[in-house]
Amino acid sequence: LMRDQVGQLVRAGVSAASLNSMNTEEEAAQAWDRLNSGDLRLLFAMGYRYRLHRKDLPGCPDIVFPARRKAILVHGCFWHGHEGCRLFRLPSTRTDYWRDKIARNVERDRATRGALDGLGWRHLTVWECAIRGKGAEDAVRQAADWLSGGRGSAEIRS
Repeated sequence: LMRDQVGQLVRAGVSAASLNSMNTEEEAAQAWDRLNSGDLRLLFAMGYRYRLHRKDLPGCPDIVFPARRKAILVHGCFWHGHEGCRLFRLPSTRTDYWRDKIARNVERDRATRGALDGLGWRHLTVWECAIRGKGAEDAVRQAADWLSGGRGSAEIRS
């Protein structure tokens, strides 16, 4: 956030915990951008053809492989409540609000996975902590293994 934007948010009564959570979301977006811009090209080079953000599928999966009927969901650890992860910690202020908000996100994720299963799609959940830093290449290799195998749904975490 720009300095004047932070000032506007503080004057509007946005708490420091909210600002910190915005920073977490920004970091998740940066991790996704890194995966999308560089390492995701590895999948294309391996012959996997994909589409981004198919709105006609439940939950608008981040990466979709239509010919294989497989979808990849990239989850930010904070926003999707990645239990046991070093990147997930409830803010110390407005704890009830954040607990409820994240619980709704987790439930929506569960419903999305169930809807994809019901349509005959397999899904891979990739957590933010798995694609941070040098882990992105390893996550792409694991995703390629999942794409080439006949396994059902799976998850990549650090």
